[in-house]
Amino acid sequence: MSLISFLIVGVVAGWLAGHLVKGGGFGLVTNLAVGVIGAIIGGYVFTLLGVTAGGLIGNIMMSTVGAVVLLVAVSAIKKS
Repeated sequence: MSLISFLIVGVVAGWLAGHLVKGGGFGLVTNLAVGVIGAIIGGYVFTLLGVTAGGLIGNIMMSTVGAVVLLVAVSAIKKS
């Protein structure tokens, strides 16, 4: 995947995760950071489960799942 498509997937995944977890996005830079970190987490989780994500839509779904996991974990840490 090229750098441009990786960044686009990161922004879209961060935006989707923001809407799923808190009801709104975080802004372009934060959405990008959440999406990129989510892609790393999602890739790790999907590999552990033996699931492969192919194509642009698969990468967005994998990154979004990872970003949701990240946001839920951060929210749990902030509450404790």
